[in-house]
Amino acid sequence: MKIVLDTNVLISGLLNPDGIPGFIVRLVASGYIELVYDYRIIAEYENVMSRPKFHITQHNITDLIEQIKANGQHTSPLPLDLSIPDPEDLKFLEAAVSSGAPYLVTGNLKHFPVPEFKGIKIISPAEFFEHILK
Repeated sequence: MKIVLDTNVLISGLLNPDGIPGFIVRLVASGYIELVYDYRIIAEYENVMSRPKFHITQHNITDLIEQIKANGQHTSPLPLDLSIPDPEDLKFLEAAVSSGAPYLVTGNLKHFPVPEFKGIKIISPAEFFEHILK
């Protein structure tokens, strides 16, 4: 199963491995979930993980990014003509649309004005967890 994972879910999963985002990150690490990414998503993952407040070592960041690239699906999305509250988050939706990933998992649902766009379900980690359990 492939998904696009918003940075906030990735970071939350790394910081709290026992929570639902942590479960999702473990599914990614196990290969059950394939992350869809483009160069902008990888750059944001690296930038946010490098923030001192998260205490993630450069070695761990490099390892995680290499794992995502090795096991994920790279995409080169076309821009969407869509206005959303946080234009920086549009890259996640663009990646989902271009790759045909059925889910965009985000902790910022308010940044996406609709629960579905072009067949992509925009859902919270808890909603995704419920889907996985079914």
